[in-house]
Amino acid sequence: MAGVFVSMAEIGAVFVFLLCLCDVRGAEPSSTPNIIIMLMDDMGWGDLGILGQPEKETLNLDKMAAEGMLLMDFYTANPLCSPSRAALLTGRLPIRNGFYTTNDHARNGYTPQQIVGGIPDSEVLVSELLAQAGYRNKIIGKWHLGHRPQYLPLGHGFHEWFGAPNCHFGPYDNKATPNIPVYNGSEMVGRYYEDFAISRASGESNLTQLYVSEALDFIDRQAAAGRPFFLYWAPDATHGPLYASRGFLGTSRRGLYGDAVRELDDGVGRILARLRARGLDTNTLVFFTSDNGAAMVSRTEGGSNGPFLCGKQTTFEGGMREPAIAWWPSRIQPGQISHQLSTVMDLFTTALELAGAVPPSDRVYDGMSMLPTLLNGTEVDRPVFYYRGDELMAVRYGLYKAHFWTWTNGQDERSKGIDFCRGEDIPGVTTMQQVNYTDSPLLFHLGRDPGERYSIKPKSSEYKQAMRKLEDLVAEHRAGLLPGEPQFNMCDSAVMNWAPAGCEKLGRCLKGPESKPYKCPWPH
Repeated sequence: MAGVFVSMAEIGAVFVFLLCLCDVRGAEPSSTPNIIIMLMDDMGWGDLGILGQPEKETLNLDKMAAEGMLLMDFYTANPLCSPSRAALLTGRLPIRNGFYTTNDHARNGYTPQQIVGGIPDSEVLVSELLAQAGYRNKIIGKWHLGHRPQYLPLGHGFHEWFGAPNCHFGPYDNKATPNIPVYNGSEMVGRYYEDFAISRASGESNLTQLYVSEALDFIDRQAAAGRPFFLYWAPDATHGPLYASRGFLGTSRRGLYGDAVRELDDGVGRILARLRARGLDTNTLVFFTSDNGAAMVSRTEGGSNGPFLCGKQTTFEGGMREPAIAWWPSRIQPGQISHQLSTVMDLFTTALELAGAVPPSDRVYDGMSMLPTLLNGTEVDRPVFYYRGDELMAVRYGLYKAHFWTWTNGQDERSKGIDFCRGEDIPGVTTMQQVNYTDSPLLFHLGRDPGERYSIKPKSSEYKQAMRKLEDLVAEHRAGLLPGEPQFNMCDSAVMNWAPAGCEKLGRCLKGPESKPYKCPWPH
């Protein structure tokens, strides 16, 4: 039998083919868990079908909860967007990381275009620590930790970014106020309402579809590379002005807000399906939640906080208790419900434990690892502190919650239709003035009274026993509190998004005004 001669060139061709084949199939998956945090914007506790929304339009999220763990007592760190996001990424309360104001007592602040401050370099973000541990990190959507160059995500541990530094307010005239830029990496690639359309008339926008596509592409690339990744998916379609793509407009019984929720729910389903398709589902922790409660001020164009009192901007349950789902097939047993008191700051600690990363030991962290709860169903006692600006408004421990201060918003705003409680008027609780109850706090039992409507009588033995524990916890908290430098005190029109990085290449730089710093006015 004649021999077969194979040339070196043919051997080389086969070798190249095999290499290409390996690349298509993906590298050997990393044994280090991947982490995906899905942070919604102004989505309320009551917006999920599994939590009682009567239209039952969140089929993918409901399935995600059925396949994982539903956390019933999960909290944000602040009833407004920027401080809650800063808390998630730093593992520290806004009063510690500087995302608050001292311009006036107990005022909510955030990062509009005029803000001078942002996330300080002294704060170490979870993205920075995960990058040091070998993770590839991407943020998709809203950043909101400062829009000036030194505050943007690529300088704080993220390798990739597609999204915007601010809310999608607008459209603006680019004279008094510039439209918000959209970034791809370190440079802008356009602006909202100009290059990235949002119709204020119909609510049509393709942004959520772009955000989903970016997530799927990122997952595919990391699967091919075989490296661990952190994906921070932060779409903002449920924050006013609401938007949804053409395929979802008019599909919800809840109006445009419901259309936006349905599209986000579809996006969640597509992301989880892609993890399964790439064989990453059993090695990826996915956590879904929201930055604060639904905005009651939006009335029928906003979300639902279920049975809870008031909403965004307030420290009542409706402002700070969030929908929360943890999903990790093979690690988190399906169909679980947990009443563990947890917060967005726990995501910082949990992510680091999964990565084997250790945060700096020179500061106080407010989060704890959720892994015992997620993997074993463990529940432990711990307090939750409710801040509004520079003031500790309330504390919860177990089922008891004490209010030291109450405030919704003032009569001047109410007369203009700005109501953070949407008509819920409980005398002495939903107060239009700041009321100091420190000497005799309002105490509620959230098991019997989740709507915070019936305070426990101060002379009762139940009140006295519960308050002793709560006051001890507050005293301990205050003793260890070192407030950060407030970032929301100063504003200046000169620092708005006039000339972001990359505007020169597009010929889209705008001329801003001279610098005239002023104290930011925070009405509520």
